[in-house]
Amino acid sequence: MIKIKKRKFLLLPGDGIGPEVVGEVKKIINWFNKNKSLDFEIEEEIVGGASYEKHGTPITDEVFYKALESEAVILGAVGGPKWDDLEFSKKPERALLKLRKELKLFANLRPAICFKQLVDASSLKPDLVSDLDIMFVRELTGGIYFGEPRGIKPIDNGERKGINTHVYTSSEIERVARVAFELARKRNNKVTSCEKSNVMEAGQLWKEEVQLLHEKEFKDVELNHMLADNCAMQLVRNPKQFDVIVTDNLFGDMLSDEAAMLTGSLGLLPSASLGAKDKNGNMRSLYEPVHGSAPDIAGKGIANPIATILSFAMALKYSLDLDKESNMLEKSVQNVLDEGLRTKDILSKGTKEVSTSEIGDAIISKLQ
Repeated sequence: MIKIKKRKFLLLPGDGIGPEVVGEVKKIINWFNKNKSLDFEIEEEIVGGASYEKHGTPITDEVFYKALESEAVILGAVGGPKWDDLEFSKKPERALLKLRKELKLFANLRPAICFKQLVDASSLKPDLVSDLDIMFVRELTGGIYFGEPRGIKPIDNGERKGINTHVYTSSEIERVARVAFELARKRNNKVTSCEKSNVMEAGQLWKEEVQLLHEKEFKDVELNHMLADNCAMQLVRNPKQFDVIVTDNLFGDMLSDEAAMLTGSLGLLPSASLGAKDKNGNMRSLYEPVHGSAPDIAGKGIANPIATILSFAMALKYSLDLDKESNMLEKSVQNVLDEGLRTKDILSKGTKEVSTSEIGDAIISKLQ
């Protein structure tokens, strides 16, 4: 049984703009505590490059155990050029990979939504992306990022060989596919499963296991199989054909990034990484914006906090079953965009540029 202290959030701001955007979430959590009589408890710790600078490791055991004891973790961003030359095990990104693996966060939920107020910011024609709403479900703890054997080793003639192993089991595929089917039932009842079954045995297994689960438990949901490279093409050709896309760790990483740019800005897109529920219905979870640490704009007060705020809205929905509060927060974000308030990354003609904290304050004013 997972022992979780009720409503405890661990905030891990991380590097670059991470502290600025997580700071806005902290303000919103405090607003909910004060105005909605909620009992969220906040702890804040360092992770990533900030942790390496202080402790020589991207995440300490103390912080990791605090993550284990929290109901949800809110992460800002990690990494930056400053730490590019560190050995692999010390890189800031290893903190994120450790949290995903050790917390057993196997399903990454990543919506690609084109806000109606920002349809002109997309690189595609407005009619292709208007009202776009795709949910990616990416397997997060298996595949080529974690498979063994792996590494770089010397071979004959002074050359070196890099090895990464792409491996999946039936149970790993089935559990993430089940998440996708269950989500689809609450949306438009359609799942597209993506792999490379034409050239990869692991892809063939993926296709077979998703199909078996569909026939056994989810015949009411429409299922399509699509090769991952074709999916990449279809995302820029006709993205609104998709509802829920489920795919492995590697393809999910790339395809969800591609879809994110259809929406006009990474600064608006949240994500959730979820573990399995225990017998009491509790699960471990981590929420983070899709964007990176953007060290070039760190400390300037111009970062867009909306993706991180919407990540918190996902936490309210998926970790705490507070759908009403989650919807209220999402609606407040929409209302602020309707008023034409923009951070620099989404600024356009006829809109008003505001700072990171001003966007956060405006969203809180709409919550009122």
